[in-house]
Amino acid sequence: MSIAAGIHRAPSTVSREVGANGGRRHYRAHRADAAAVVRSRRPKQAKLAQCRRLRREVEARLAKLWSPEQISASLVLDFPDDPEMRVSHETIYMSLFVQSRGALRHELHACLRTGRAMRRPKGRRLPNGQGRNRDMVMISERPAEVADRAVPGHWEGDLILGKQPAGVGTLVERTSRFVMLFALPEGRTAEKVNAGLAATIGRLPAELARSLTWDQGTELAAHAQFTIDTGFQVYFCDPHSPWQRGSNENTNGLLRQYMPRRKDLSVYSQRDLDQIARSLNGRPRQTLGWMTPSQKFAELRAQTG
Repeated sequence: MSIAAGIHRAPSTVSREVGANGGRRHYRAHRADAAAVVRSRRPKQAKLAQCRRLRREVEARLAKLWSPEQISASLVLDFPDDPEMRVSHETIYMSLFVQSRGALRHELHACLRTGRAMRRPKGRRLPNGQGRNRDMVMISERPAEVADRAVPGHWEGDLILGKQPAGVGTLVERTSRFVMLFALPEGRTAEKVNAGLAATIGRLPAELARSLTWDQGTELAAHAQFTIDTGFQVYFCDPHSPWQRGSNENTNGLLRQYMPRRKDLSVYSQRDLDQIARSLNGRPRQTLGWMTPSQKFAELRAQTG
């Protein structure tokens, strides 16, 4: 306290300075000053350029389509006693996007979710003017157990579109973020979407097949018949409110790494889509405490079984 008062600095500043340079017993001003000069030298070599073992781990996980944030968190879990195997997600981004910091292979930027070689702010998407379905049960009538994600078995759904007429149906379980996909190679009419949904949901145990939240697209115009056939209640989002099924919106963005926009989606067989779903379900998620959706879904299945 007295030192801080004498040099007009906060006590915490003095404490950090002393702690970072040997502590009370070993602090020497000349050594601390020399270390500060070394740390201030520029340009500094990037951490990923200094540590080959760390760089190999990061590159391997990027190749598996993990995000920089997922990589940063998983390294802490996989190497808990090795401080050398630590890197922030921003350092990974810098190594990919800034040529002067390019410790990682530049072509790995294609493994990122956007596939872009530079960062830029997200633009606002405009509403798409979808039609209105009849006899909809709105999201405001959905039970509270769905909103708080406490009870598993509630799903969000949507379509990924490419070149006409093919599409891909996407389903995301709200508690685990587990993904299921179904192919629509011949079009996305209400009848074909109903059939694809029913076949996909039919693979689930009853305890994990409770409800579905969808937007107001006409591909689910036959929702009443779908509910009669499957017992699966459908709730519809308010117009132009994709955030009301945010897990599905986020997942659809991740799926664009595998199925780029404007691509002919009819080339993906159901086997291909199952493989894509396995890959995505094997990626750790921050919202799950860095568990993978597959691990969380298996845990839920064991609890409900």
